[in-house]
Amino acid sequence: MALVVICGQPCSGKSTAATCLTEALRDSETNLAVRIINEAFFHLDRNQGYANMTAEKNVRGVLRSEVDRSVSKENIVIVDSLNSIKGYRYELWCLARAAGVRYCVLYCDVEESDCRKWNEDRKEKGEAAYDEDIFEDLVRRFEKPESRNRWDSPLFELQPSKDRIEKSSPAILDAVSYLTKKIDSKTRDVKVLQPTIATQSGRPSEANSLYELDRATQEVMNAIVAAQSQALGGPLNGISIDQGLPTINIQSLVGLPELRRLRRTFIKLTGQTSLSGPPPPADAASAKRMFVDYLNRELGV
Repeated sequence: MALVVICGQPCSGKSTAATCLTEALRDSETNLAVRIINEAFFHLDRNQGYANMTAEKNVRGVLRSEVDRSVSKENIVIVDSLNSIKGYRYELWCLARAAGVRYCVLYCDVEESDCRKWNEDRKEKGEAAYDEDIFEDLVRRFEKPESRNRWDSPLFELQPSKDRIEKSSPAILDAVSYLTKKIDSKTRDVKVLQPTIATQSGRPSEANSLYELDRATQEVMNAIVAAQSQALGGPLNGISIDQGLPTINIQSLVGLPELRRLRRTFIKLTGQTSLSGPPPPADAASAKRMFVDYLNRELGV
């Protein structure tokens, strides 16, 4: 149904806002599926995750991938993170557009001094807090959302410094109304993002194919490793993966690094081929058969 991006400085009340919005949405419709995606879901420590640019990029990538897997027309996904870089918010907006759902940003507008004080209060209470140097760096690089940007619109603003964040807060009620309003021919104030032709036609097939390809090749590699362990250095001709699939014929022991290299190369070649031809196989059996044939050509008799 929708993707909601929570945005704000560190320690500005974003997680509280996400919780209150979730409660308000569920109060409005009892069967509404709402999911919060944040660092805590992946057990990511805030100081380690934002210690440097590489770690921060990895955290954003993990969250973005989970959003990509979760966003759909059947649920509301709330991204409870800093989301402080406008380019990253644009990427999330693109995911919402590809899924063909509603999108909005809920901004916790808090003065830096208040955020700094709340962060210190958390430290004194022994709660999760940012180290001082990381906090200052995040504050310095924060890019405030602007409603004129399509990836920041519609923008609902909370002011936790002045008012408590509650599920009855005006900004949260406005967001709930926007996210749950029924759309008909006369609706003008609610926008459902429309996927482009490219994303609409290719996204589901590609996502399924890549998933099956990754899973199937990993299963084949695991079977080879297990067979080599049982053979104790003996001949390995005729490793059977599944009924109906060709056997794997290997003349000598193949190390795990070499298997991983072959797997990466196979996935890369398959992806490159799909750009000018048919997509990668969408079922596990076909993916395994292709990978087994590839391994037999590279390693077989």
